[in-house]
Amino acid sequence: MMRKAWQTHDHYAYGAIAVIGTFGAIAVLSWLATTATWIGLVPQMTQVTPPFMNILGVLFGLTLAFLANDTWSAHDRARAAVLREADAIRGLDILTDATPEDQRAVLRQAVRDYASASAAEWPALARCDTSAAAADAADHLLSLFSGPSVNKAAGGTLQQAMLGQVAAIRESRDIRIGLSRTHVNPLKWLGMAFLGFLTLVSVAVIHAGDPGTALIAMGLFGLAAAPTAAIVLIHGNPFQPPSAVSPAHLAGALAGR
Repeated sequence: MMRKAWQTHDHYAYGAIAVIGTFGAIAVLSWLATTATWIGLVPQMTQVTPPFMNILGVLFGLTLAFLANDTWSAHDRARAAVLREADAIRGLDILTDATPEDQRAVLRQAVRDYASASAAEWPALARCDTSAAAADAADHLLSLFSGPSVNKAAGGTLQQAMLGQVAAIRESRDIRIGLSRTHVNPLKWLGMAFLGFLTLVSVAVIHAGDPGTALIAMGLFGLAAAPTAAIVLIHGNPFQPPSAVSPAHLAGALAGR
């Protein structure tokens, strides 16, 4: 079932929340630093030493790094899957050269139909969906190359080689479909947001006696953390802009053939 547009692209909203929420938290903490309650606690808060902030900062940084690694890893796996799929398509097409002429045209046309349908599936992948035409073309490849007519015409050894390429095509497509449904895990990001907020609080506490310095320090942390988190969030789906994996390798897999 096709996802609603706002559900498909909600990582952009999460990115905006990360930026707005960070600077909103800074504004609230800066305001709290001017209240009588805060000022009354300044003598106790000044006992908190600066190295304490390193603990929370390192935890926050590691959490963000792990989330970023998950995102870039998904992009790398998607590119690798597309390259493997394109290579398997070309390999399958080359193997059809060894089949009898009366079978060759049918087999090659099935390979070309799949390559075209697969490359045309990208808009669906960007919507976290799949293309029925690509699914049908993949099923047709399997049923055609595993059929008795191919076995009779090509022989068991060649048929097994071609079926190996068909299996690689289907596996690579399944991988990219799975990666296209990569979605923001709210619990992971909530944990990171909580650590980020605690880091801001620790900065404010350490500079409790100087609200101006606290504001500058929190602002610098926010400028480093919020845009970075937003960038990671908006790259959540490998098949969506701004750095979508291209179908060019699939479209050009049979170039010159």
